[in-house]
Amino acid sequence: MKLISWNVNGIRACVNKGMLDYFKEQDPDVFCVQETKLQAGQLDLELGDDYVQYWNYAEKKGYSGTAVFTKRKPLTVRYGLEENSEPEGRVLTLEFEDFYLVNVYTPNAKRDLSRLPYRLEWEDRFLAYLHQLDAGKPVVVCGDLNVAHEEIDLKNAKSNRGNSGFTDEERAKMTRLLESGFVDTFRHLCPDRTDAYTWWSQMPKVRERNVGWRIDYFLMSSRMTPKLVDSRIDAEVLGSDHCPVVLLLEDAAE
Repeated sequence: MKLISWNVNGIRACVNKGMLDYFKEQDPDVFCVQETKLQAGQLDLELGDDYVQYWNYAEKKGYSGTAVFTKRKPLTVRYGLEENSEPEGRVLTLEFEDFYLVNVYTPNAKRDLSRLPYRLEWEDRFLAYLHQLDAGKPVVVCGDLNVAHEEIDLKNAKSNRGNSGFTDEERAKMTRLLESGFVDTFRHLCPDRTDAYTWWSQMPKVRERNVGWRIDYFLMSSRMTPKLVDSRIDAEVLGSDHCPVVLLLEDAAE
């Protein structure tokens, strides 16, 4: 089973930059996107009859938003966390027979850290939600988690310490999540790999020089680890300031 996650930083722009070529080439079972930045009716995405589309739009126009395109029809779909609603369109949960898939676009603390308190409170609610799901069946979490967990996960760790996405508080929340029974699939397979990033500033030549951050992830319940085949970063794929990340799982249905 192939799952792909990509923060497209505006899906209309990404489509114009070749997103569908990558999509068709990869032929994923499930394709998750974050930061769609559109409202209902603003894009008619032709993916073929094999795929069912689920969208969670933010109330604010041109902001946030998530979507999942899947060949495998889910048993249930949930929009948001506690009350099946999410004003910023940040969470989409699909229940499959063997696991839950949670597509998430974690709030950014902002450059001046003005949203850090909200971010940390949101992390607590999100962790509680994952534990609630995990009590029923294993969970796969994918998306832009807006944090580089360890120093190995960004190019310039020392100069970025304390900046949004690399504060001690955000990193501690990620540590807590992993220690509570989840696995960072890429690091599980590549514990010492450096220069593996998923986001680059749009300043000139930053991506050329691979001065990046790894902030896009596939996590899974630790008891699913025997099903893990591969977890990779498609860093060469352009179209967004992020690149896609890919998860391959053994499929009980096959």
